[in-house]
Amino acid sequence: MMTKKRSAEKTVRDIRRATRRHYSAEEKIRIVLEGLRGEDSIAELCRREGINSNIYYRWSKEFLEAGKKRLSGDTVREATSDEVKQLRTEATALKETLAELLMENRVLKKA
Repeated sequence: MMTKKRSAEKTVRDIRRATRRHYSAEEKIRIVLEGLRGEDSIAELCRREGINSNIYYRWSKEFLEAGKKRLSGDTVREATSDEVKQLRTEATALKETLAELLMENRVLKKA
């Protein structure tokens, strides 16, 4: 009797999992932005969309983390651009030239 009950519960869980609504990235973004606007409470928004508030807060956290990563990624991309590489090469060449001139200057002072 106990195994039948467990297998029935497992079957129900499997069906719920298989028929659970999957939200696209666009739908998640729309829902999170609507929550950030603050026109309705998060509880009301979640009821209307048919989601648990925990899911909303997880999406919101992921949305904000993705934004932070994107912004820091832009900074990294700018730092490795061709222009910056060219400026670094030029700075290295100038340092080498300065070092050579300082060495020549010391040699001339000793002579």
